[in-house]
Amino acid sequence: MMKCYDCMEEGKDTESAAVCILCGKGLCVDHSKELILSVSAGKPPHTKRMHNGLSKILCNYCLSNTIVDAFD
Repeated sequence: MMKCYDCMEEGKDTESAAVCILCGKGLCVDHSKELILSVSAGKPPHTKRMHNGLSKILCNYCLSNTIVDAFD
């Protein structure tokens, strides 16, 4: 099984539950962060925002270096 990269840096041995979509490192539940991207359908000017966003998993480092406000 893949181990959580961030836990290994802390000296822990934890199995990963997810993979960061940007850097690809394995993450446990405590170190993974969910980013919800809004999704729109249709052609302008008739676009509609979908009720449910698209869920993406990132590590703390990649999330802190991503412009989150651009996705709201």
